[in-house]
Amino acid sequence: MTASLPDRAAFADPAQAQRIVVKVGSSSLTDSSGRLDVTRLSALVDVLAARIADGGQVTLVSSGAIASALTVLGLPGRPRDLSLAQAAASVGQGLLMAHYTRAFSVHHLHVGQVLLTVEDVVRRGHYRNAQRALNRLLDLGVVPIVNENDTVATHEIRFGDNDRVAALVAHLTQADALLLLSDVDALYDGPPSRPGAQRIARVERPEDLDGLEITAPGSAVGTGGMVTKVEAATIATGSGVPVVLTSAANAAAALAGADVGTWFAPTGRRIQSRRLWLAHAARTRGRVILDDGAVRAITIGKKSLLAAGVIGADGDFEAGDPVELVGTDGTVVARGLVGYSAEDLPVRMGRTSEQLAEIFGDADTRAVVHRDDLVQVRSPR
Repeated sequence: MTASLPDRAAFADPAQAQRIVVKVGSSSLTDSSGRLDVTRLSALVDVLAARIADGGQVTLVSSGAIASALTVLGLPGRPRDLSLAQAAASVGQGLLMAHYTRAFSVHHLHVGQVLLTVEDVVRRGHYRNAQRALNRLLDLGVVPIVNENDTVATHEIRFGDNDRVAALVAHLTQADALLLLSDVDALYDGPPSRPGAQRIARVERPEDLDGLEITAPGSAVGTGGMVTKVEAATIATGSGVPVVLTSAANAAAALAGADVGTWFAPTGRRIQSRRLWLAHAARTRGRVILDDGAVRAITIGKKSLLAAGVIGADGDFEAGDPVELVGTDGTVVARGLVGYSAEDLPVRMGRTSEQLAEIFGDADTRAVVHRDDLVQVRSPR
């Protein structure tokens, strides 16, 4: 095993991580014609199985369903038509799982399929169910293989979904590390093909990414790129999970703690699943506009949002839906679960608790967004 770097020891060296989430994209599993390359898939499985044999637990987030179906359906490349892409995903997901089942069985390991949609991480009940299912599979010694459910997705089939899914799964499973595998071996300070481009070995804080030209060539079969991988790394590290970004060819070295790829150090602490869901996974149903005092109260004062500080609202939301909380300049400062519907909120805006009690009764003096249901988000730069 390759020796780990001393300066990584303080950041949960992946060589010491017990529970790991590994994400692999279509471009790392396919040949030059865009068809699934079983040899590549088996090589990755060999690496992951070795880690499991050493006592680790691995959750694999794998793209490649649509690529698996191209030959069977006689398609020249990834379909652009949504219904055809869904059909290809339906055919290909079974083929992909069959290949994984055979490859892991060589190592006497069983796999379990977990298909997620955005709704599974938007709705709190679904989120908890997914968490329980993944943890139970790991406890049983089964390798969960996660994919975004392209067959039933509509707007969810979009650029880089599985990168975000991997970051959320890392939090769901309370992983010690997230390994993002791409067809590019690291994050560079410019396009890797550009002469003189330098590998960035470490990212210790979000500010280290400022000014970088983060790009990556597109894949004929994949949907992601370096931008989505950096976004996924930001989500994971912001919730306390360290990340290594490298190529599939470097997977074994990365898991051994070698100096490959780009290391993203955790920048935040592990947070409640609900807060991570609100910050990164929830599709908001509308916006609530706050005056300056209310913005300060919820961001600096860490207080609940009261009706007195609300000056406007947009959208069609019900009580309990996630909404964006924005300042007068339109900057999103937080997300939260709103206490009133879009129909009930306007008549309460700008009123104090005493006024609400007098007009509507004590039952309607609740916060617009309670501080326990609110998470601050990074403001746009």
